[in-house]
Amino acid sequence: MRQAIAADGFIFVRGAAMRQLLAAVAPLSDFDRFAASWNDLRIDVYMADGGRYRRRRHAIYFADADAIIRQPHGPHYQSREYNPVNGGIPRWFDPIRPDIGAGETMTGILQFCRGLFGQLARHKTGWDIEVHQFRIEARRGERGLPTPEGIHRDGVDYVLVLLVGRENIAQGETTIHSTDGRSLGSFTLADPFDAALLDDHRVAHGVTPVEALDPAAPAYRDVLVVTFRSGIVA
Repeated sequence: MRQAIAADGFIFVRGAAMRQLLAAVAPLSDFDRFAASWNDLRIDVYMADGGRYRRRRHAIYFADADAIIRQPHGPHYQSREYNPVNGGIPRWFDPIRPDIGAGETMTGILQFCRGLFGQLARHKTGWDIEVHQFRIEARRGERGLPTPEGIHRDGVDYVLVLLVGRENIAQGETTIHSTDGRSLGSFTLADPFDAALLDDHRVAHGVTPVEALDPAAPAYRDVLVVTFRSGIVA
């Protein structure tokens, strides 16, 4: 994984392999509760397109070599350079529930990322981490847009996109592009733990819209997005 990210700027990992890697770091015994917490996300009211198809929660952490510590809740901010649709303002989302944010699955994911990204950037001594729970819904006559800003970078150092589940949807293909717009690869996150890991300085990413297979039934795509940005050790 380190070699692929160092060489290409990204890697796609199938769910079975990703789950094994995470389980080697920490037990995932609370995964069912972790996944069920996506049923408790709140509507994203900051959507500039007026859409009500995205639900989310958010948390902030700081990590160094010794510990990963959740920080006081704060807003998520992206400049319009990185998010021309919804950026430019502080966006306050409901916090990730404490039991989920401190649970074994979340702890394992953050520890795994700290180890991998720390090996890719050995000069970094501290990380500012943001964690986002996303649910993108599709309804009759209305597609859900996982990335309404289109192909983009997040303005951080590294990104993990981890599928938690998907129900009654088609499409939702993750695409990777060079900074000059060339297509580098694509992968549909289809099974739990399917993942994309990105060097945000070197590649941009996007996700195609999702549509309901059965418009009469609930349809959604649940992902966890974790971003690591070089921080200052407190």
